[in-house]
Amino acid sequence: MGRERSVFQHRRLKQALVLLLALTLPACALFRGPVRPVFAPPEEAARFKFPLDLPAEGRMLTPATVVVATQLAMDDFLPLDIKPHKGATPDEVCLYRRDSYDVWTSPASEGVLLVNIVPRHNTCDSDGPVMDMSSTYAIDVKQWRILAVQR
Repeated sequence: MGRERSVFQHRRLKQALVLLLALTLPACALFRGPVRPVFAPPEEAARFKFPLDLPAEGRMLTPATVVVATQLAMDDFLPLDIKPHKGATPDEVCLYRRDSYDVWTSPASEGVLLVNIVPRHNTCDSDGPVMDMSSTYAIDVKQWRILAVQR
């Protein structure tokens, strides 16, 4: 009787482990790492030579609050890991590229920055005008969160 009980307990333990694995494996899909930027191959990177200082002509300062607020808005508007659907037209593929958009920023109130993302003029509209794809984000620059979105 003791041996039968041991075999029964062993089977129950195996079943419990299989059930636990079956329940937790699908959850692994939810824990993807952050999307990282694409880097050029090392050979190409080695050919690039940095100047001693940034060239004065065309140089501009972008305040840190504007950089972070813009990144928060853009990460919501067009996440780095989003891809065009199968069979997308060239104009649709263009709208999935971040460089197809210009960004305007303006202070709204104390601690809030408005970030307006708009399609660049004549970028993705080779077959006609682009639908209104702009969005305006209200970004809380004290707690670094999106307060509201106007699409």
